[in-house]
Amino acid sequence: MYIDWTYIVLVLPAVLLSMWASSNVKNTYAKYAKVFNARGITGAEAARPVLDANGLRSLPIEMIDGELTDHYDPKANVIRLSAGVYGGRSIAAVGVACHEVGHAIQHSVDYAPVKIREAIVPVTNLGAKLSVPLIILGLLLASFSPMFTYLAYIGVALYGLCALFQLVTLPTEFNASRRAVASIEGMELLRGDELEGTKKVLRAAALTYVAALAVTLMQLLRFILIVGNRRD
Repeated sequence: MYIDWTYIVLVLPAVLLSMWASSNVKNTYAKYAKVFNARGITGAEAARPVLDANGLRSLPIEMIDGELTDHYDPKANVIRLSAGVYGGRSIAAVGVACHEVGHAIQHSVDYAPVKIREAIVPVTNLGAKLSVPLIILGLLLASFSPMFTYLAYIGVALYGLCALFQLVTLPTEFNASRRAVASIEGMELLRGDELEGTKKVLRAAALTYVAALAVTLMQLLRFILIVGNRRD
């Protein structure tokens, strides 16, 4: 029976880390979603003055279904918050809402990592669709001619674009959280232990992006080893 040791040694630990990070952010959010802030403000009420203070008075805030579905939509130029964040009066709701405001501010000031990420989206989407099929096809056809190995390498290069996209996403997410914390603290939306709780929620969320990047990088290394060994 064939055992893929490259997956077990490289990818599986990163997958387990990703699973833990996903569970951790849900548990951390659930914990601090039960802690109400002293000012009694909702996520939407916290986001509005931060937007206004950064010259984004006309940017709307909408409520959407789901949990942890909060995001800033740059195409529609709108912040969409889940019901628990939009109307929630917890410290978690304030932190998540202001984090999404951070993304809106990034777009308004042309934050470099955001511009880079938007620029590579088309090729990243192409890489996500074609990379694995090209790797598999190249390895299969390599039995007939070693030249087809280069087809597999093209697939590996396209997969590398996915890693690049996730790599650029990291500073975007961390920066949005830093902007959120600075605004929350500067405008005294939360204080003391409340602010520390919000920081824990945002750190847990950021770790999911780190874990996702780890999975992609380990998978990329695995593909490089597989194709390289086939060529030899």
